[in-house]
Amino acid sequence: MFARDIGIDLGTANVLIHVKGKGIVLNEPSVVAMDRTSGKVLEVGDAARKMVGRTPGNIEAIRPLKDGVIADFDVTEAMLRHFINKINVRGFLSKPRMLICCPTNITKVEQKAIKEAAEKSGGKRIFLEEEPKVAAIGAGMDIFQPSGNMVIDIGGGTTDVAVLSMGDVVTASSIKMAGDKFDNEILQYIKKEYKLLIGERTAEDIKINVATVFSKSRSEEIDIRGRDMVSGLPRTITVYSAEIEDALKESVSVIVQSAKQVLERTPPELSADIIDRGVILTGGGAMLHGLDQLLAEELKVPVLVAEEPMNCVAKGTGIMLENIDKLPKNNIV
Repeated sequence: MFARDIGIDLGTANVLIHVKGKGIVLNEPSVVAMDRTSGKVLEVGDAARKMVGRTPGNIEAIRPLKDGVIADFDVTEAMLRHFINKINVRGFLSKPRMLICCPTNITKVEQKAIKEAAEKSGGKRIFLEEEPKVAAIGAGMDIFQPSGNMVIDIGGGTTDVAVLSMGDVVTASSIKMAGDKFDNEILQYIKKEYKLLIGERTAEDIKINVATVFSKSRSEEIDIRGRDMVSGLPRTITVYSAEIEDALKESVSVIVQSAKQVLERTPPELSADIIDRGVILTGGGAMLHGLDQLLAEELKVPVLVAEEPMNCVAKGTGIMLENIDKLPKNNIV
């Protein structure tokens, strides 16, 4: 049996794997639980995420990717190896070719780290592609025509904004402001306003269930529990959409600013195409309530959220795997 080609969306928050001919076969959090004393990997993915903030002193739940790049090499390698073994794509005598996505402004050193981690986890040839390009393909945009397409890919660690034409990036920007920062802003807001300590998972629940970034477009409430900073005892409070909108205002304005700067650097002919076609939002952060409305108002162009925004990059790798032999040689690192 021959090994299958695989596409990997190596995200700060989640890892998605697309196997050629099978589709997306894995979607798990980028979390690894390790025993500090022995350095042994205990759990990876979903099982490890359940342990975040709930482990005894000797067990640590680590997120080995930070801001879209590898922060802990050995743990990333262990995580990739675990996922690749789980989906069982290795051949009897052959190893799979891998297409991995990375942010647009990644350095040569960071590229090398991704390549080495992928090779050690069982890859034969490693191809690297820019995330917004793959996300645009996965969202169904035809980026190979001589016309402008704009995509904003908001992941866990980075937001990539890019204008694409003729199958390549024309102008792009990558900023370290995305889903994780939103969670942190909510966490800090609750700490400051209510003197209540909450964990990452609770902050994410608030973001998904009540948060909005477009004025008065949502009015939900949620009861959350945490530890009172004064008494040290557990306490429950109610949080409303309007206050979370205020908490996220600054973070979201950074993304809006980045999108404006990319548009300012875009050739006028391509700008005209973007007015016709609109901007596509991809990535998990695209599901933040009201973000499409806010961007449409600020950029003065139509803004649409892609179907299944979280899966766009993984879907895009699948389409590119079909043509992996045609990829330019400079993509092989």
